Amino acid sequence: MPDLQGSFPGPFATSPHAEAIERQTAHWLHNFPLVRSPSEQKTLCNITAQGVARVLPTADRDGVFLCADLFLWLTAFDDAHGEAEGARDTARLVRRISQCVHLLAGHDEPPGEASVYTAALQDLLGRFRERATPTQYVRLTAHLRDNLFGILWEAHHLDRPDQVTLSDYCAMRPHTVFVRTVMATAEVALRYELTEDQRASAAVRELEKAIADLAGWINDLASYAKETHRGGPAPLSLPTLLIRQRECDLEGAFRLASRMCEDQASTARLRITELAVNSKSALADHARAMEAVAASYVWHIGHARYER
Repeated sequence: MPDLQGSFPGPFATSPHAEAIERQTAHWLHNFPLVRSPSEQKTLCNITAQGVARVLPTADRDGVFLCADLFLWLTAFDDAHGEAEGARDTARLVRRISQCVHLLAGHDEPPGEASVYTAALQDLLGRFRERATPTQYVRLTAHLRDNLFGILWEAHHLDRPDQVTLSDYCAMRPHTVFVRTVMATAEVALRYELTEDQRASAAVRELEKAIADLAGWINDLASYAKETHRGGPAPLSLPTLLIRQRECDLEGAFRLASRMCEDQASTARLRITELAVNSKSALADHARAMEAVAASYVWHIGHARYER
């Protein structure tokens, strides 16, 4: 595993609302029963609440509640309809995603029979419209469409990792780990907004790419043992692709992936330091927010959800 202590040493700041977030997500799941198993519900609420508490340590209660509910929805949708189920019946997954895309495009009702997932998404979108600026809302819904496409892409390739190139995987991985959406919601919850010129700057783009890559790759390393524990084909993940492309064994792939993670963490830290110089600017707000996003993903991989 990568050594990230130099770039993100911890301990990581945590929202004082962490316990309240966990209660809120459990209450929201009672209203929208996306997860049936009580044990799965408890685990999902815990990891979501604790993760969001580290992404948004300074946000108000409504902000952290809203973001936690969104990421609970994304994770539950992926668990229920993506991955293995999506690979078995891709056409069904396409229909489910189509319903969600209709809502993201602004239609009041999705085509076909509504589900608890579309009802929950309608609730979330209404709450985000109330809090976000118009530009923030458009950006958020665009990232959610990317997430849904990423779930479909992953399901399609799940049993065919040999058909995926390393560059294609690295381009898609941030969408399947939801990190770009985490970044977008941080701006909404923390009530700051970059200008288009600021967002297009090299420093911001390099910072966001470094954190996006780091989030997906450390997740791959943390979940590899769990995904291979039951046998079957090699998982669609960074180590699998490195073994094929770099012609190395699993140990070598982990060493290489760890160095890749450490390099991206170092890049992120340099850019955070650069952007945070003017502590009163939106760029400094963004640097602090991106630092918390990275910290959350670093914390995330130690959760029991990734144990075999």
